[in-house]
Amino acid sequence: MVAIVATSEGTSSWEIGRHRWALLRPAWNMSRRGFEGLYEKIPGPKPDFEEVWRLTGGNPEMLARLYKAKWDAGAVVEDLKGSKRLDAFTSSLTSDEKKYLLEAIEDPDTLLARERIPLLNRLAEMNLIVDAIPERRQEFWIDEPPPQRDLELGVGRRIAWRTPLHREAVRKAMR
Repeated sequence: MVAIVATSEGTSSWEIGRHRWALLRPAWNMSRRGFEGLYEKIPGPKPDFEEVWRLTGGNPEMLARLYKAKWDAGAVVEDLKGSKRLDAFTSSLTSDEKKYLLEAIEDPDTLLARERIPLLNRLAEMNLIVDAIPERRQEFWIDEPPPQRDLELGVGRRIAWRTPLHREAVRKAMR
């Protein structure tokens, strides 16, 4: 029997990965070239590709959300902030956790410290970050692996924000 499961939602990969029969291979957001091809197919006026890339990190769902929001990144950030209940989440944090989260907004790898793991797990459960990013060797990935580290996009070596827009929604909730 062969089962193929595709998921990026929260901790579902933990549930699948705990089985000895599971072989997990992540797919990252689209490669820059593939994403640019998708962007070019969108009709009508649109912002510069570089701006869209910086906002989405190559995530096609975020591209669709931007398009539906008439390219208003602020509206997409507000929608994410509301749908993820980020005001309540950030209000529930201790002062140390708030400090850790502010540091993680700048560099997500800072969450890989013993005292920060509970916050890391909550962010993963909320589907705000991607945790445990494997080595960037091609055999560990479907399609193209993410960059080694790109803090502008919110990508660390081992942890990454789901998209730059997700990171911005958390940043806004922290204000």
